[in-house]
Parts: sequence; structure tokens; C-alpha cells
Amino acid sequence: MSERDSGSSGRAGAASRAKASGQTSFGAFVRKPVERTEDKAKALAANAGSEAAEMRTETAASWPADVIEVGAIVDAYGLKGWVKVAAHAGAGRGGDALLSAKRWWLLKDGERRSVPALQAKTHSDSVVAHLGGVADRDVALALRGFRVYVSRDEFPALEADEFYWVDLIGMDVVNLAGLNLGRVASMIDNGAQSVLRIEYPATDKSGKPVAGERMIPFVGVYVKTVDQAAKQIVVDWEADY
Repeated sequence: MSERDSGSSGRAGAASRAKASGQTSFGAFVRKPVERTEDKAKALAANAGSEAAEMRTETAASWPADVIEVGAIVDAYGLKGWVKVAAHAGAGRGGDALLSAKRWWLLKDGERRSVPALQAKTHSDSVVAHLGGVADRDVALALRGFRVYVSRDEFPALEADEFYWVDLIGMDVVNLAGLNLGRVASMIDNGAQSVLRIEYPATDKSGKPVAGERMIPFVGVYVKTVDQAAKQIVVDWEADY
């Protein structure tokens, strides 16, 4: 199995895959960068002049419930209206959600917009994109600071043994004996592998309730099953580790 995720959903891990039988590290967005076919690119370009290709003002009511924060616009790119995006999960990993999505949802200081992504590609350690309704550098510069969200439905499809970080957060974690070890609060990339950060109810020395914390490497030697339907992860891990 391997896992992936994004945006507020977490920072990307290594780009390799882990199997239940080994200790290979898992990555947050462990997928080859999406490549748009020539036909798809032409179809997107053909829509550039349509109403669907323009930027729209959105409200909290029109904001999709399933959007995930995947990056932020940090600068203009070139002179023709392209923007530069710092992807939270790294270009080619978290960045592939930006590359594949047809529409980006933008938020800054309560201002909400949505815009079609006409073209997007990796550039060095970032993602650059041409957005509908953004025709020149001045308009692109005005978008600096907007956080970029993508609908979870538009994330690239995964293999059966791969997971996005965002789908792991909130899952209950139990060990092989059935003992509940807590709930996944976040994911961490330590450079070598991804790690489950698990919180559970505990008390301090004075008896005051606090949140205890466990760190379990998300590798096959410890992670035995991930049941997304039941929102449960089974691990080979003892409570006193």
C-alpha cells in the first residue's frame, strides 16, 4: 500500500510506494506527473473564449464542500497572464492535483473566486498555470496570495494500494489486538518516510485531560490494512511503544 495527500491535507512525502510486505516509504502524492494529451489541450484552448473559461466570483454557499487546499499563488509567470503556484505537496506529487484539475477555487481574506485551469505544468519546484480570464501579467500579479483549492473528485485516480493523506486524516487506528490507539491527527514527512501522527485522550501529572500523541511510520511492516469505508487503520503496534 502507499498513501498520498495534499494542501491543508499535508505535505508530500517520498515519491516511492510501500507494500504491506516491506518497508519501502510511502509518499503523500506519489504519482507520475499528469500529462495532458494534445487533444485535451486543444479542447481546453477551444473553450478559452466561452463563459466557462472566465473567472467567477463565488460565495460560501457556492463553495464546494469537497475542496482541498493544494497550494498558493505566489507570483506572475511571464507576460501573458500565467501564474506561479507553490504546491503544498511539491510539484509532481501534490502538484499533480493542480495539473489535472479543470477548475481551481481561490480564496484570500474571505474573497472567493473560481477559475478554469486552461493549461498547467511543472516548472522547477513549482507549478505554473494559465487561468481563464487572466490575460496579462498585471491580472496575474493581482492574484498573489490567493490560496488554491481543488475538488477532491478531481484528484488523479490512485492504484488500489495508494492513499492520499487527506483521506487518512481522521481515521481511527487500532492494533492487531483490537486496542484503539487513537485517531490520525496529521501526517508528517520525515524525509525517509511518511508518519502517522496519532492523538488519543490522556491525562497529565495533575490529572488534567490532555491529548496524547503517538508517531507510527506509515510503512508496510507496521501498517497492515487501511479500510477507507470503515475509516480505520490496523497497525502492528503496541500502546506502550
